[in-house]
Amino acid sequence: MATQTTTDVHTARGTRRWATETRPAAKTTELIAYVAAVLAVALTALFVGDGGDGGADPFSAEQALRYITFLTIGYMVARGLAKSGTRGNDSDHDA
Repeated sequence: MATQTTTDVHTARGTRRWATETRPAAKTTELIAYVAAVLAVALTALFVGDGGDGGADPFSAEQALRYITFLTIGYMVARGLAKSGTRGNDSDHDA
């Protein structure tokens, strides 16, 4: 969900329009979903299999870290795709 904002800048030569980048990552629902998923994986790894009966842990810390890595890669790809869909209209190269 990339949202692109446009800003008018008044200069001595007239009005110039440029498009800014997508919304910052902290303002997206992708970040909220990512943080919630990472917390869910971490809490599941913490609480599942701690019966203390000496059996094998069905969801180990190694698996949790693997899933968190997959979530991180997915989040980075999603942000990259969101940013790749924006175009910059800044044609003034004097600055």
